Amino acid sequence: MKINQFAQLTNVPLAQIQQELADVGFAVTPAPLKEMLWAYLQKAHWHYTTREALLDHFNQYLATPTTTLAQFFTDDQPLTTEIFTLIGLQLLGFQVGPDFKAETPQASWQQLGLAPLPEITDADSLERAWYQLLTTHTPQVLTYLDQLATQGYFIQAQFDHQHPLYFNGKAQAVFNVRDFHYETVFVETDFDSDKDGQTDLLKVEITRPDALTPVPAVYTASPYDQGINETLGEQLTHDVNVDLQPKPASQFQPQPTVTLTSGQAHAVHGQANDATLTHEPHPGYTLNDFLLPRGFASVYAAGIGTIDSDGLQTCGDPYQTASTIAVIEWLHGDRRAFTNRTDGITIKADWCNGSVGMTGRSYLGTLAIAAATTGVPGLKTIIPEAAISSWYDYYRENGLVVAPGGFQGEDADVLAGETFSRSLCAGDELRTKPAFTQQLQDLKTGQERQTGNYNQFWDDRNYRNHDQRVQADVLLVHGLNDWNVKLKNAGHFWQDIQALPISKKLILHQGQHMYLNAFPSFDYSDLVNLWLSNKLAGVENGVDETVPAVIVQDNVTPETWHAQPNWLTKAPTKHSLQFNRQHWTQSYSEDQFHTFSTHPEQWEQKLLSLADQELDPQRTVALLNLDHELTINGTVTLDVAVSSDQPVGMLSAVLLDVGNARRLQPAPTVSAPRGLPLGYQWYRDDIREFQLEKFPSDHKIISRVHLNLQNRTSPAVTETIDPGKFYQLHLDFQPVYYHLPKDRHLAVVLYATDFMMTNRNRQAINYQLQTKNAQIHLPQ
Repeated sequence: MKINQFAQLTNVPLAQIQQELADVGFAVTPAPLKEMLWAYLQKAHWHYTTREALLDHFNQYLATPTTTLAQFFTDDQPLTTEIFTLIGLQLLGFQVGPDFKAETPQASWQQLGLAPLPEITDADSLERAWYQLLTTHTPQVLTYLDQLATQGYFIQAQFDHQHPLYFNGKAQAVFNVRDFHYETVFVETDFDSDKDGQTDLLKVEITRPDALTPVPAVYTASPYDQGINETLGEQLTHDVNVDLQPKPASQFQPQPTVTLTSGQAHAVHGQANDATLTHEPHPGYTLNDFLLPRGFASVYAAGIGTIDSDGLQTCGDPYQTASTIAVIEWLHGDRRAFTNRTDGITIKADWCNGSVGMTGRSYLGTLAIAAATTGVPGLKTIIPEAAISSWYDYYRENGLVVAPGGFQGEDADVLAGETFSRSLCAGDELRTKPAFTQQLQDLKTGQERQTGNYNQFWDDRNYRNHDQRVQADVLLVHGLNDWNVKLKNAGHFWQDIQALPISKKLILHQGQHMYLNAFPSFDYSDLVNLWLSNKLAGVENGVDETVPAVIVQDNVTPETWHAQPNWLTKAPTKHSLQFNRQHWTQSYSEDQFHTFSTHPEQWEQKLLSLADQELDPQRTVALLNLDHELTINGTVTLDVAVSSDQPVGMLSAVLLDVGNARRLQPAPTVSAPRGLPLGYQWYRDDIREFQLEKFPSDHKIISRVHLNLQNRTSPAVTETIDPGKFYQLHLDFQPVYYHLPKDRHLAVVLYATDFMMTNRNRQAINYQLQTKNAQIHLPQ
């Protein structure tokens, strides 16, 4: 096991340490060191009310390899750094034997990745050591002080349960979950997306601590929050077994921004100080649930087109962005909300300090980026995980329909149908069906699935057009193996905000489309706590200097995370490629096509297993044998000249790590189901971690790219193809950060149809490669 802590503040002045220890109940009068240690341990084990009971408990711990902690406190052996370290490891929950050696606790402490403890020589150094122990992570994800909090430490009468408390720069779980307020309000927008004549109202559900002073809001905009219509989504799913069609030459020119339809404002008949509607407590994003007892309100809104809200689902257009920021404007005091949908009684968010942070994964994080690109006041920071920054880069690529990984046949209209949860309510469905039927038709027409081109529909859903408006600080998180929301979304957004006068941080992990919290090896929740304590609560904790600009999880060594100065900034080195064949085909036999369409994972395994020759006619391969270790940091590019014997054509490419090795599994393993408590008598989460494969594999996908030969210049430009003519192609793979050991190789596989992602066809299209001048550019 290895712990990587990036949010632990270790250079805290002694006076501040002493004050913070007093604030959390660990004020100890200077005395002989063993007496001070006893006092600290007694406070940490407050539920043992007698010395005898505590000594009996301490028989379970070692002070030295041959002495129990109980014996240590009954003999005259002095306290040393070695003894404190051994005790500390056990208090944190590390196990003698599996995790560390009792004979060498200080060496074990270092091997576990924990920040070095001070040498204990006097009362001051012991205070520093105890402070650091409280801020050190356990194998169960939490810091030691957080672990005590989940056991009820802060429920003791001596603590104030209605004001926030900060320790080591982070908010502590002092608020009683039994006293949370559960409130529902309806925020009024300025637009009428369903064109019923009135401005749309949005249902907003708030869970907040019982605080005597205004608290920050952590807001998650989730179109899934009120339910999804899976049946409608399945009905709308598109057939992907279609032929590639020629497209007329064209060039897209963007038009002015969409003007939202206005409606009549709702009448106001009074004002209330308290919400009259509640909502059922339910766990949402567990990061938000972790923050709640620490003094951050949790706000959820599903937005337009969802149950108890007005409007129609639009899938990423300006209406949805305006819906998202309306909630922020209310929290900031710039917009009104009502206590219910009919009575016209307004209510203010006077419990909120006006500072809002947005969290969430996938569609949820996407709407955080959308909101930030408006520059809306009150939005202080966003923490988008696996988020879309341009919907074209989610559903299309270089003039091709390219599905998000695992969702062949989905498109903008399908997602709109699934998240139009108003259709789950029979009365609402009756009223809205004509308007939403037209909406679906407009979405289907606008997305131009038959061409795959970048057009006005996608330009209206490209948040990167407005990246220069971002004023909120950004903590961006993305998986390096995410083929649902591909890394281009994070990469381009990250590059765009580099010149902005905001604080920006990036975390790249080895996961797929997943949340990052609840990993023992990485203090993600702690880092978010440090970040939000600064951005939303104004705590001067040095987070901008403490947290590295970029944090990357290593893909070779488990439980290893590296600090990096940046991403996508390395200059590329050029390498020539020699492919094993000049010709390949898009044609498959009828049996092959049926099998691979039904089981695309079988196709991918055969295509990328270089020793398997069945798909040799459908691919060409170049192996790049490097004699040194390599770290690829950025966008790999490929230059090749290719011809098609038809007026249509497509090219797909995969960059492979080739070599027999045990690699990290593609998904984390749950090590402790419901093993992570998020607060005292509060919700729990699974603890998980990435582990090595049980058996070696012969390859791993590093990156992919797909291109319509008619869009060889740009997805917004369509050009004709002369059969047999070679065209010089420049392909940008999805950006990566990848560590390739010396004993492994890189391979590039070129092919056409991608059964996992592109539309599938078995057209008799034959391709030819010019063998000279094929090059790959590796940023490293």
